[in-house]
Amino acid sequence: MPSRALFLVNPRARRGSEGAEEIAARLRDLGLDLVVEATEDPGRFPELIQRHRGTIDRVLVGGGDGTLNAAVQVLAPLGLPLGVIPLGTGNNLARTLAIPFDPPAACQVVAEGRRRRIDLGYVNDRYFCTTASLGLSVQITEELSPDAKRRWGPVAYAVAAARVIRRAHRFHADIAWEGGTRQMRPVQIVVGNGRFYGAALAVAGDATIDDARLDLYSLETNHWLELLKLAPSLKSGTHGRRPEVETLRATAFTIRTRTRMAVDLDGEVGTETPAQFRVVPKALDVFVPAPEA
Repeated sequence: MPSRALFLVNPRARRGSEGAEEIAARLRDLGLDLVVEATEDPGRFPELIQRHRGTIDRVLVGGGDGTLNAAVQVLAPLGLPLGVIPLGTGNNLARTLAIPFDPPAACQVVAEGRRRRIDLGYVNDRYFCTTASLGLSVQITEELSPDAKRRWGPVAYAVAAARVIRRAHRFHADIAWEGGTRQMRPVQIVVGNGRFYGAALAVAGDATIDDARLDLYSLETNHWLELLKLAPSLKSGTHGRRPEVETLRATAFTIRTRTRMAVDLDGEVGTETPAQFRVVPKALDVFVPAPEA
């Protein structure tokens, strides 16, 4: 009996309007019995998944990290596996799991059926796949328009960063975890469950998405030029060696700020401070390619 899958597509994702019918046809050719639902509002994904609950054995999502985040909110509690068809800008969950960005190849991964059980992050009342952040990264997210992401792809992150970096300002943050507390004055805090975020930046060089821990870094710079100098180390994941970067590792964090601040979840603003973070080990099955020999 063929697998029956719900295929959710976000037409507003960078490549979401391109080839959705071809992707669906490819999935059917690979043996999947497919139900297709397209919506420009990923906030409807939980409703659509619940509507088809009991008649499907997997959910495939065509979109970017923000689109995936909307689906994960209900997939994790229901225990349904996730198939990723990367159609977004950053595609950092796909990058973390070595899922090909080429849609036909990503379809093949889903059809082959190899799964990997990954951790999820959880902050306040929402899951996140790769990262949650506050400060500069939220300003960059708010600067990014859907049109810019579609037109420029990952370059749009650099363009948005160039626009906001000069007005980046430090804020007061109190961070608590099982091992202690810190008072900080960062321009950005990133809490990572996986390795990559934004324009393929690394939370930590050795972070993985199934290590049952969260990696936090706090970026404390006094001038925007210092941020530019940090760019290569942020890309390589070696920023933890820099004196202006504080790194922490734990299974849970609490972050409080003097005024309420927005928190970005997988590239979309999703909650605000005060924020209680924790890792949820082995929370979600994702279809992944076989490891290279």
